[in-house]
Amino acid sequence: MSQSANASGPLGVLLMTYGSAGNAAEVPDYLRSVRGGKEPAPELVAEFTRRYELVGWSPLIRITNAQAAALQQRLDAEAGAGQYLVEAAMLHSEPRVGRVVERLAGAGATRLLGVVLSPQFSPIIMGGYGRALRAAAADAGLDPEAPGRVLVAGAWHGLPAFLDALAGRVRKALARLPEDVPVIFTAHSLPKRVVDQEPGYIDQLKETAEALAKRSALDGGRWQFAYQSAGHTPEEWLKPDLKDLLPGLRTAGHRDVLVVPVQFLADHLEILYDLDVAAGQEAEAAGIGFNRIELLNTDPAFIGALAEVVHREEQAAAAPAG
Repeated sequence: MSQSANASGPLGVLLMTYGSAGNAAEVPDYLRSVRGGKEPAPELVAEFTRRYELVGWSPLIRITNAQAAALQQRLDAEAGAGQYLVEAAMLHSEPRVGRVVERLAGAGATRLLGVVLSPQFSPIIMGGYGRALRAAAADAGLDPEAPGRVLVAGAWHGLPAFLDALAGRVRKALARLPEDVPVIFTAHSLPKRVVDQEPGYIDQLKETAEALAKRSALDGGRWQFAYQSAGHTPEEWLKPDLKDLLPGLRTAGHRDVLVVPVQFLADHLEILYDLDVAAGQEAEAAGIGFNRIELLNTDPAFIGALAEVVHREEQAAAAPAG
């Protein structure tokens, strides 16, 4: 970004994600926020506390802060200090979006860009991030309706830099496993009623899997797509579920499986518990060795992809309408 573009102050960049409870005392408030203010049942609090304690609590906030620091360093190296202010912001725990926007505005940012840390984007499924950002901007005196003032990045699942970074993790994992190991690409499950409103979101997930398979030289018979982390509610959730595919792999003669999350960008509860613990136990019961890729976390190639997302959104906002 040029010095003239910075005349009105630096661009505040928020890396936005769900958040996490940091200790047992925070679990009820976190679940209450996730549930839109509805009081969580004691058994739900106990179950989540058990999961958190089993994995040593989630590193999500620490990693997202580290991603923000790495992106700040990358943008400073490209454009010079003072052009960008980058921070992590959580939807359901501290540091919350509102507090981060207040801090960025106080530091001189007059424009805001939210980047949801999911490469695939749905205005319906992820609309809470935009609402929180716009409300916080208004509270901080930044007009969210002014052109180019408050932005939320759209989908970036097809960005070559992102796909290359993730494919690098896939190839690294494949190199240590049998040559014919089957691969399952996963994404967080959702209630079917939600996805029925936004079928394009599922298309994005599958496009990511297909692009990764191509970059990783996987033929169509070697990989599948499945969902993980389905909620415990009576309504219909997306299928197939990861656990349902494991017995068939053993029946087909495979002794190992490689799981590749295509949506998650940092280690957190849905990785450390839902995959490493729960899915790992299900694989063991099916007679399959469970393996997964390393998450991108602060991989420099991934941080470079995030910088590209920032520049893409800046350029789109600066382009003349029409």
